[in-house]
Amino acid sequence: MMMKRIASLFLLFLLAGCSASQEAPVQKAQQSKISPARSLNMEQLCKDQAARRYNSEVEKIDVTGFERFQGSYELKGHTARKEGFICSFDADGQFLHLSMR
Repeated sequence: MMMKRIASLFLLFLLAGCSASQEAPVQKAQQSKISPARSLNMEQLCKDQAARRYNSEVEKIDVTGFERFQGSYELKGHTARKEGFICSFDADGQFLHLSMR
């Protein structure tokens, strides 16, 4: 009886150890390759939205990053006053929202 219980515990620890060692893969942003015209349109729309939000001139808005995630795009930037923002777009390049950072 005691050997059966020890064998069961050993099996339990063995299975627990196997399942604990498996880790979920880390997902990272994918760099996208889109047409230059499309990216320029997205950049201009992002600048327009940020200028309106921050009560600034479009010329004083800088877009500094462009990343593609699973079915969406993000453009990162800042104003002349170093206020950060992120513009989000869907897979078709339609503006979704502007987030302050």
